Amino acid sequence: MATDCAKYRQASAIFQVRTMRRRHFLQLASKFGLVGLLAPPTLLAQPKPRQRAIPSSGEWLPLIGMGSWQTFDVFDEHYSRPQRLQVMERFFAHGGGLIDASPMYGSSEKMIGYCLEQLQNTGGLFSATKVWTYGRQRGIRQMEQSRKFWGIARFDLMQIHNLLDWETQLETLRQWKAEGRIRYIGITTSHGRRHDELEHILRSQDLDFVQFTYNLIDREAEQRLLPLAVERKIAVIINRPFQGGNLFSRVRGEALPPWAAEFDCANWAQFFLKFIIAHPAVTCAIPATSKPAHMDENMGAGHGRLPDEVMRQRMVRYLQSL
Repeated sequence: MATDCAKYRQASAIFQVRTMRRRHFLQLASKFGLVGLLAPPTLLAQPKPRQRAIPSSGEWLPLIGMGSWQTFDVFDEHYSRPQRLQVMERFFAHGGGLIDASPMYGSSEKMIGYCLEQLQNTGGLFSATKVWTYGRQRGIRQMEQSRKFWGIARFDLMQIHNLLDWETQLETLRQWKAEGRIRYIGITTSHGRRHDELEHILRSQDLDFVQFTYNLIDREAEQRLLPLAVERKIAVIINRPFQGGNLFSRVRGEALPPWAAEFDCANWAQFFLKFIIAHPAVTCAIPATSKPAHMDENMGAGHGRLPDEVMRQRMVRYLQSL
């Protein structure tokens, strides 16, 4: 009993140190055995999420990652920082891995770096960003700046953003990969644009990753890009899985169909994401959010059963009927 009282007096002292950095706070809480008292019950013993292997290496990645377009392009000390920190904390607590960013995304990389610095549980991080500029030297400077923003020794994945000056940047990426400065290389497009050129690149170049748009409405990638990625053994990252939020507008006021329970779907976010990650060519989908509760929903898509192809077609028909 005396030991318990002493422990709680120590915990009380911890809570009074208002200016202490979060990381130090968590270290002390762990020392006194109080982590279980501080973490939300739903995050204490999460099962591992579904994963899929990167074809070029066999390394496994969780099927649900985290995007940062617009959602992390903020840097307000009093409101935005704590909220984004909580979003990222939930991401890792649910077993998240791949975080995707770009220099195009304003202050997103700075915010990501700030959050990574504050958090203790980032061991599963798979860091992915992009080079988005013309010219070799500009590309090198941009990638080095991104690394400093993130506060990491090297990126797991460097991608060429929206095919910009891709031949020049790809030469640098290959050199950096050979030197061990990055682990994987890739290329991206978005909004369903430039698929013809992207297909040519995938057929002619050796890449580890490709990123493009695919969701319940934008399904053009099913015809060429997804089968080609399987053929070429290229990992696939899916952006705009909610079509920029338009999918939620489409189902506003609608209840989930009862048969969604057959693949362990609890909300519309999981409905949209499970459709994507059930495709065997998809390695990771990267929904973006600024709300911790929405992160919980997104990460839930990586658990439980996935729809088979018959069910996926039923999902398409259902959405079309609304």
